[in-house]
Amino acid sequence: MLRTTSHEIVQSDSRPSESFQSAARRPVPRLSVVVPVFNERDNIAGLVREVVASLQGAPDFEIIYVDDHSTDDSVEVLQSLKQQVRQLRVLRHGVQSGQSTAIRNGVKAARAKWVVTLDGDGQNDPADIPKLLAARDAASRDTRLFAGWRVTRRDSASKRWASRWANAIRSRLLRDATPDTGCGIKLFEREAFLDLPYFDHMHRYLPALMQRAGWKTVSIPVNHRNRSSGVSKYNNLQRALVGLRDLRGMAWLISRSKTTPVSEC
Repeated sequence: MLRTTSHEIVQSDSRPSESFQSAARRPVPRLSVVVPVFNERDNIAGLVREVVASLQGAPDFEIIYVDDHSTDDSVEVLQSLKQQVRQLRVLRHGVQSGQSTAIRNGVKAARAKWVVTLDGDGQNDPADIPKLLAARDAASRDTRLFAGWRVTRRDSASKRWASRWANAIRSRLLRDATPDTGCGIKLFEREAFLDLPYFDHMHRYLPALMQRAGWKTVSIPVNHRNRSSGVSKYNNLQRALVGLRDLRGMAWLISRSKTTPVSEC
């Protein structure tokens, strides 16, 4: 069975926090960029600047960093950057809760209709965001997810092998016709995402979850870069153990799904 978690952003009372109030006063953006981070202090500033540069001249946007209770000074780096980058918003988990929870909390806080996610380690290239937006503009209206496809991986040989193995098993079980579900750069409609069943590690199964909900998904070839600083937060054994359990849950979930066209009379 799929395991849910209750780790969400919790306010001390029912009133919106000051940061949420200030965000609400800004013009509604056309795009929200959500970046989960845990102990990535040396990768933050460069990635933020790249996001801003990639969207220069684009419709108004916001950047939402969600710090998953880092033990380094990632939050202090982000707070300092807020003084320089007007589009930047910073959220922080009260306890470490994982990447899926960070992404979901960022999407919940997002104010745009469409959301782009990026991994916080800098291996995703923000220059690919306009490519995803162009694909969205050219696609049918029932396509709600545009997933990055790392055609050339910049990871260790063992991680590439583990990823190919995992993708092959996932594809056979879930039949999601997606060559790379682990790529962190994705563009999706906020409402469609928040309508999906939520569980830990759900971010690895977004194409299958979107298809289960009746939406089309598209894979877009994107750049992949070497990690310039810090270390990976996962190892192959962790991914394998969690992935096998989640795959069983996903297969059950898909087998119990039913989508029905609805029209107003």
